[in-house]
Order: sequence, then C-alpha cells, then structure tokens
Amino acid sequence: MTVSDQAPSSAAVIAFPVTGESRLRVALRNLDTALAEQRQAVAAFRRELSALGGAVSQLEDSATELRDRLADAAQDTARAQDAAARLARTAEEMQRLC
Repeated sequence: MTVSDQAPSSAAVIAFPVTGESRLRVALRNLDTALAEQRQAVAAFRRELSALGGAVSQLEDSATELRDRLADAAQDTARAQDAAARLARTAEEMQRLC
C-alpha cells in the first residue's frame, strides 16, 4: 500500500515544547537577521549620501560658473551703457553744431 492509498488520518500535530532557551535562540537569529539588514541599509544610505555630495558639488560648480558669467554680463552691460551715453552726447553735440 502506498502513501496515496492510505486513508487520511486524523493525527494531530504535536508542537515541540517552547522553552526559554529556544525562544532566546529564535530571538537571537531574528536579531542577527535584522542587524544584517540594517548594515545593508546603512551601506546603501552612505552610498546615496556620497552620490548626493557629488551632485551638490556639481551644483556648486555650476552656480559659481553662472555667477561669474552674470558678473561678466553685468560688466559688458555697464560698458555698453557708457558707450551708448557717450554716443548720445556726441549726437547731441553734433546736432548743436549743425
């Protein structure tokens, strides 16, 4: 007779007795698992912080470059305004002479 031929039995599953020592072992295994997961999470967090630091550094470089270009543009604008004012004065003087 094979296992499939046997009639279903009504045998009850008997649980192993839970002792303080076995609960402690389970708790320690769970703690080891949690600590391993936490180590992985902290390592991933540190990698992300490093990537963020790189992005912030690039942003700072871009902001510095933008500030320098704006300062150059402001100087160019001031020179152009001075030239335009000189040209306007020259044009007024030429009109007076005509």
